[in-house]
Amino acid sequence: MSATKTSLRKRRSFIKAAGALTAASGLGFPFISRADDKPIRVGVPTILSGRVAQLGISSRNAILMEVDKFNAAGGLNGRKIEIVTRDSKGKPDEAANNTRQLINSEGCEIIIDAEASSGAFAVQEVIRELKVLCIHTNSETSSLSADPKIRVPTAFRVARQGIHDAIVSAAYAGNVAKAKGLKTWMSCSPDYAYGRDNTSLFLEYLKKFHPEVEVVGKTWPKLFQADYTENITKILQVKPQALYSALWAGDLVSFVDQSSIYNLFSQSTVFAINMADYTTLTAVKNLPAGIHSAARYLKTFPANAENAAWGEAYHAKYGDYPTNWSWENALAVNFLTTALKKVNSTDATKLSDALRGMKVKSPFGADGTVTMRAEDQTIIGYGIGWGTTVPKDP
Repeated sequence: MSATKTSLRKRRSFIKAAGALTAASGLGFPFISRADDKPIRVGVPTILSGRVAQLGISSRNAILMEVDKFNAAGGLNGRKIEIVTRDSKGKPDEAANNTRQLINSEGCEIIIDAEASSGAFAVQEVIRELKVLCIHTNSETSSLSADPKIRVPTAFRVARQGIHDAIVSAAYAGNVAKAKGLKTWMSCSPDYAYGRDNTSLFLEYLKKFHPEVEVVGKTWPKLFQADYTENITKILQVKPQALYSALWAGDLVSFVDQSSIYNLFSQSTVFAINMADYTTLTAVKNLPAGIHSAARYLKTFPANAENAAWGEAYHAKYGDYPTNWSWENALAVNFLTTALKKVNSTDATKLSDALRGMKVKSPFGADGTVTMRAEDQTIIGYGIGWGTTVPKDP
């Protein structure tokens, strides 16, 4: 057989095989996996175990709920988001190590940092080195985005911020203090960056709104401390007319339960900024009436139909109501997916440029929108409301 005939036979065999593959696939050409069909891997370092596991669980729940909506709508030109979580157990060194592993070993192109402030600063340094896009969602320590020395061009914050909360909270507390004659104040807040930052700012602005206030004592329990007897005893000895606390989650639940044994809430007017989260309110054994708190997350605040519907959708999916961390992480995904669609890329520099100054519609905004302020890459315009606790919902 000539070389020409052999070549023709091989060509006919190839065409026949290709035709069979095309018929089987139902396409005009065989399917070839492309790089842009790969999922967009997003790493989420957070706290999923221990006393404050609700932080990580409620963060992850909200992220998955919003990612499911994005993926169901087709993702980014067919590319779906895939979430990869890691548990730091509340340890900053593990938060940093997990973030590095998520990027280098798990192929995550984007990080949603759902750590508390104790871990967020460690994550920030990894992002500074590896230069991927990072959205911090739970750290409320002002300096994370306010201090130019700490800022990273590809790191953003979609979370409440201590100084924002402090001004609103102090204005509210100052009015209550004037009305009730609350002049002597004390604080009981966690001994780490967020607790000290939030408390010092609150007390600073409280004195601006009500100059007659006198701070007569401070007590600083350790983060995740089990026994608050020493702190409660100190408060009872000083007998302040008002007490401010930035304790949160399981720590706040333990403090309230233990303080109730000593009738602390009948002796001082308590302002606990982090009390009004569903998972905290419902975890307290006997919730005292009259504790002043900011609305961390309530489906009734901001009072709009979209927020109520979002809260109920979360409850229907997970059997529990959202937390403050839930709305922050949901909003982070909204910012991220909006940026992804705008630049049609996962490039950190392009996404960062898109996020600076971005405004998105949101049920969590005071006017129905939230803005990513360009100057310090943090959100403004979210709603903060204050009120007092009642023992039963609503």
